[in-house]
Amino acid sequence: MSKINSVRKLEDPKFVQAVEINYSYKGSIRRWEAVVVHDSVAVLLWHKEKNAFILVKQLRATVLNKNPNNGMMYELCAGIVDKNKPLKEIAKEEVLEECGYDIPLESLKKISSFYTSVGISGNYQTLYYAECDESMKVNEGGGLEDEDIEVVYIPLEHAKEFMFDESYQKTTGVLMSFYWFFDTITQTR
Repeated sequence: MSKINSVRKLEDPKFVQAVEINYSYKGSIRRWEAVVVHDSVAVLLWHKEKNAFILVKQLRATVLNKNPNNGMMYELCAGIVDKNKPLKEIAKEEVLEECGYDIPLESLKKISSFYTSVGISGNYQTLYYAECDESMKVNEGGGLEDEDIEVVYIPLEHAKEFMFDESYQKTTGVLMSFYWFFDTITQTR
C-alpha cells in the first residue's frame, strides 16, 4: 500500500518553480501564486490489432496526497518538453519509453494544443494521435528507471464505460481524447 510520509516546501526544485505573479487587470493590481512548469506532449495511442486504446497507469504522489487510498492514475502516454527537439520527436520518444512501441514519426497526427492546470501553472500541452500494431513493439515500456509505468489496453467496446467509471482515476486528457476519437475516427470507419 502506498502512503504519503511527509509534505514539505522544496528548497531546490528540479521541475517546478513556485512564483508570485503580480499583474494589472481592469485598473487594479492583483497577485496570484503559481507554479512554473514545462510544457508537455501527450499521445492517444490506438492499437489496430487489439482494437484498443493504450494508456499508462502509474502512481501520482499528488493524487495520493489528496486520496490516501489510491494514487494510481490512468493517463495518456505523455512527457514534459524539456529538450530542444520538435514536439513530435518528444512524443515519439515518450511512446517508446512508456509503452514500448517504436512508431513512425510521420504517424503522429496533431489533435490540438491547449492549456491545462490553468489555476496553478498554465501548462501548454500538445495532444497527438497515433496508431500502432505488434510489429512496432520493441520492448515492454514502463518508462525510465525511476518510473514505474504499467501499459494498459482499453478495448474499444469498454472505452465509454471506462470513461465514466469513477473507480478508474483518470485525467481529463483521457476523456477529451476518447471523445475526439469517437467523434472523429469512428465516424470515418
